[in-house]
Amino acid sequence: MQPHLIFTLTASLAAMGDLAGHERRGSLSWPGRSAILGLLAAALGVERDGDFSALDSLGVAVAVFDDGTLLRDYHTVESVPSAAVRRPNSRPEALAAAGLRTATTITLRDYRSDALYGVAVWGGALAPLREALAAPRFTLYLGRKSCPLSAPPGPLVLDAEGAEEALAALVLPPWRQGATARWLMTDAEPGAGHVEQRQDRPLDRARWHFAARRVAVRQVSIQPNGRAA
Repeated sequence: MQPHLIFTLTASLAAMGDLAGHERRGSLSWPGRSAILGLLAAALGVERDGDFSALDSLGVAVAVFDDGTLLRDYHTVESVPSAAVRRPNSRPEALAAAGLRTATTITLRDYRSDALYGVAVWGGALAPLREALAAPRFTLYLGRKSCPLSAPPGPLVLDAEGAEEALAALVLPPWRQGATARWLMTDAEPGAGHVEQRQDRPLDRARWHFAARRVAVRQVSIQPNGRAA
């Protein structure tokens, strides 16, 4: 038996980091290790340039109850000609008077709507993390800043043989009671079945450098027996 911290993540809109370019910002179907550790750091009140090292030893598992519906948002972005940078007034009318034009491009932002995940972490000091999730210092988002959580995480620390057993004790939001997790993602061990590679192991947060991680994707059937008070 080992202590596990479990909690839920759900949001009307979610965006899990994919490779980001200028014109396209995609979203993966479930939050990776860097997203979970970043959310825990936000709950603790760690600044973006702060020390995250206390979280590096945590094991992380994610159960997918609902990966949401893909939603694509279209933006238009105006870029200013380089010649205008040297001008004190770069408003469109001033640029037009100078014979310069802004360039407008369409950019895409992908989101997942109504996603629901269960998370289990282990291997570190879990009590402070539970307290932080119950009363977070910073607002918790499921991805981008436009994606606040739809329900409190409901953190709970308990002893379990493994992540799957621990996640069966989750208390789901009232409107999602009865949901069943179909997939469980954990670090891949030797002999694991289906394995995927995710670029979500933080190396240098200041430079946004991430390393590859082998993830075991296992089909499960987890229906939490926890009930909201």
